Amino acid sequence: MIAGYRASQDFLGLAPRTKSDYVKNLAKIESAFGTLPLDALEDARVTKDFLDWRDSMASSPRQADYAWTMLKLLLSWARERGMTTYRAPERIDRLYKADRSEKIWEDTHIAAFMAAASEPLQRALVLALETGQRQGDLMVLPWSAYQTDADGRKWIRLRQGKGGRRVNVPVTRRLAQVLDNTKRVATTILTDARGVSWKGNSFRNAWWQACQKAKIKDLHFHDLRGTAVTRLAEAECTHLEIASITGHSLRDVTASLDKYPARTDKIALAAIAKLERTSK
Repeated sequence: MIAGYRASQDFLGLAPRTKSDYVKNLAKIESAFGTLPLDALEDARVTKDFLDWRDSMASSPRQADYAWTMLKLLLSWARERGMTTYRAPERIDRLYKADRSEKIWEDTHIAAFMAAASEPLQRALVLALETGQRQGDLMVLPWSAYQTDADGRKWIRLRQGKGGRRVNVPVTRRLAQVLDNTKRVATTILTDARGVSWKGNSFRNAWWQACQKAKIKDLHFHDLRGTAVTRLAEAECTHLEIASITGHSLRDVTASLDKYPARTDKIALAAIAKLERTSK
């Protein structure tokens, strides 16, 4: 099953970073279950074996959850090809639980970061905040994605790495000002201080150092995506409008709005204003 998956286009067509992560987890699965007969999947007790294996890695809960997800993906691939009828249970609580619903970059955080960070990192913050895209997509975003249409409107047009969804993001005045005043010294919009596209963990390290300098604690780059969702919600955007910017599905927008906004004051005030208008 593992050999077949690794030879399939489902695996070969993955991005290099994703493929590397998958290989590591496939190796864990092979080490634990490589000699397990496929017929054993017809025994309901095999689910306990799989979960016991996941739980044995509980000291690293995120890695354990990732390995479990990889196992489910492998089994799903095999089931679609008639290799097994086994279906791994979906409603299994994750070992890693991180509630970041309150983790929003507020204006004070943004101001502190902009004052402490280098220009390349400031550019990264504005790009993330104004588009709501994932770090992985922004790191490889080329200048060719920044376009102006026939009516003079500026856009960021990209295909997201996760899910392959195409997203067309209208560029805000703030982001346009930043991009129009940035020299194009590399193929990517985001570069380090030398004008070279970020590589490996260099961006994460530079971001962490800037946050330390700005005395920003317990806020991650990824929280900018949630902050973008919150800002759009505060602007009274509909779920469909938010999805068109961030690239979420409508179902995920609903989940994100429940997770991220943390019932901000602006949203509460907007709700009361609507109530009072209808009460007159």
